[in-house]
Amino acid sequence: MAKTNKTRSKSFHNKVSNTITYIVLILMSIIWLFPFVGLVFQSFRSYATEYGGMVSYIIPKAFSWDNYAYLFSEECSFVRWYLNTLIIAFSVAVLNTIMILCVAYALSRSRFKGRNFMMQLWLILGMFPGFLTMICLYFLLKQIGLTQAGAIPGLILVTVASAGMKYYVSKGYLDTVPKALDESARIDGASNARIALTIILPLAKPIIIYTALEAFMAPWCDYVFASYVAFGYSDSYNVAVALQRWVWTNDYQGFFTRFCAGGVLVAIPVTILFMCLQKYYVEGVTGGAVKG
Repeated sequence: MAKTNKTRSKSFHNKVSNTITYIVLILMSIIWLFPFVGLVFQSFRSYATEYGGMVSYIIPKAFSWDNYAYLFSEECSFVRWYLNTLIIAFSVAVLNTIMILCVAYALSRSRFKGRNFMMQLWLILGMFPGFLTMICLYFLLKQIGLTQAGAIPGLILVTVASAGMKYYVSKGYLDTVPKALDESARIDGASNARIALTIILPLAKPIIIYTALEAFMAPWCDYVFASYVAFGYSDSYNVAVALQRWVWTNDYQGFFTRFCAGGVLVAIPVTILFMCLQKYYVEGVTGGAVKG
């Protein structure tokens, strides 16, 4: 009887604990999602029928596609800015992933003189914030014509140039792949390149996807350095810089709803990527944090 009562008490305690946890998580989710829901609703509010950017309600009185139509009209350069961002993000994602995996594979599988010193040096340099080098990088890019009209290749170059220093998580994941696989393949006559491409990398799919997503997100959300390099040349803007310029215009109320519509379109690719690749993303970040 005492054992049964103890079991019931424990079960009741677990139910109460789970209920409180769910309530807290639901409240946190509502608080976290509220700005995004408001952004979506505001994007459907027409400037022509509901004047002004400041209103006392969230849900529009009449839903309209006017803001989205304006983004794709000839009057607006949003499509060009969006393509600029896609070009930079996809280029950086591919090149960064290749470079990071090459560095991580070499440091994980090879033993050479100065290896530990190199890893420690890169980790220390990675602790310094990137904005400390912005002025220097701007003048270097300006000297070779990669600012303003050449801002897009300039942003790609700067981001990819230091990609190898972000090896740590990828190396940690590759360290978890048994080295016995390398030895077995080498006995069968496989070269290092074949071992990497046909054996190790297929097993490292989660970390590849994690690395690619991280590399894609950096230029997709970049505002500070992108605005610095483009420096008033609108054809080289990415969406973050362009939308921010809209908020700075004198017609803030007119562009606010268009800004919201642009924000929704910017969020769509990232949301789709994370929803489709969430499983691999979590496996990659947790697997890479196990061993360094």
